[in-house]
Amino acid sequence: MDATLKTVINGELVELPGTIAAVRAAMDTDQAAEFDREIEHVPAAELPAALVRWALAGTGADDEDEEIFERLAAGEDIGAAPAATTGSEVA
Repeated sequence: MDATLKTVINGELVELPGTIAAVRAAMDTDQAAEFDREIEHVPAAELPAALVRWALAGTGADDEDEEIFERLAAGEDIGAAPAATTGSEVA
């Protein structure tokens, strides 16, 4: 069974390819060429984030994120909860 990544996009559970080879195989020729140029130069510590970014390309996740950022910029309360406090916050 191939590795997969799971996320929620527009309220739906989505499985994405979870290996470099599977992410690349899901791309068209132009995307794959761009992926090849970039991925071999990504520092090891940044590889998981880069792979997820490429796996999410074309899924609509960016559109969903952009909508949320626009709503936040407009001052809308989207129901986000503050991060847990650690007692070291500056007042």
